[in-house]
Amino acid sequence: MATGISFNVAATDGAARTGVISTPRGGIRTPAFMPVGTAATVKAMLPESVAATGADILLGNTYHLMLRPTAERVAALGGLHRFMNWSKPILTDSGGFQVMSLGALRKLTEEGVRFSSHIDGSKHMLTPERSMEIQKLLGSDIVMCFDECPALPTTEAEVAKSMRLSMRWAQRSRDAFGDRPGHALFGIMQGGVTRELREESATALQGIGFDGYAVGGLAVGEGQEAMFGVLDYAPGFLPADKPRYLMGVGKPDDIVGAVERGIDMMDCVLPSRSGRTGQAWTARGQVNLRNARHKDDPRPLEEGCQCPACRSYSRAYLHHVVKADEIIGSMLLTWHNLHYYQVLMQGLRSAIAASTLAAFVASFHATRAAGDLDPL
Repeated sequence: MATGISFNVAATDGAARTGVISTPRGGIRTPAFMPVGTAATVKAMLPESVAATGADILLGNTYHLMLRPTAERVAALGGLHRFMNWSKPILTDSGGFQVMSLGALRKLTEEGVRFSSHIDGSKHMLTPERSMEIQKLLGSDIVMCFDECPALPTTEAEVAKSMRLSMRWAQRSRDAFGDRPGHALFGIMQGGVTRELREESATALQGIGFDGYAVGGLAVGEGQEAMFGVLDYAPGFLPADKPRYLMGVGKPDDIVGAVERGIDMMDCVLPSRSGRTGQAWTARGQVNLRNARHKDDPRPLEEGCQCPACRSYSRAYLHHVVKADEIIGSMLLTWHNLHYYQVLMQGLRSAIAASTLAAFVASFHATRAAGDLDPL
């Protein structure tokens, strides 16, 4: 498909790759972590602050935006980029996962999903065609096809049934998306933790033809070992010349392991959600700023970090504002976490380009194993 969006792999190291997804709104350096701006905002951050962390792309969500403020209102106000003051690329999730996890009174049929809003109980119908319409109204640069996410745990037979429904919806999504130069449509592989189902799904998606491919249905409670087990083979079922997106991941060690296995894009609410609960991610692991051990500590949260929280404030101050529930605590810790994630992604990209990924990964794990700061 000639969409005006292309992917160039510049270097590989084992299964890992680094490159650039080129879009009319700018390049996306891969491997890429996408901060989540679910409802047209990355919580506790200004858009320019998110950009300053090094993010090339944000994620928005069809489910949330269709309910509030509505896709039609966003379109009338100039599209999502103008609405939220973000000029770089935006990827929008299709809404399928949120309908499963948030939508009450969910009724699934071949047509789509009928559900009640978690906000006010209003009734809605989301279909592949409606999902494509909403994402077009929003002006998304990368659109996700509509899929069904089965609630876990469930049987392999139910996973297979769900996956095949998602493949039929993928074809309908492709048909409804049409020809939109400058915009891309990604298909979503499903199949749980069963290799044969994953391969069947990948084959079906490639038969339809997409600009990129996501690995869906992971990071939903199966555990890291099972997730990595799937990632040991699933990316290999997808075209090598298209981006591979692992949805909803994750923790820093999940990201590193996924990149080692050939994943190019990831997203997760974790860095921003953690920042709002007093949790910081650092090279030496996770830090809980609510802990009393920080109350008299004059040192920065992370030595050498160039984010505003670390440049200008002490652990003692961060502890104070977190304990006092001051808004600045959420702002500073979210900025730090997003900055840390982007520094990690740049480190991975540089290591792949230099063919030193194994050494980078070994150092990453060794530093984390050392734990948080040495005693005062």
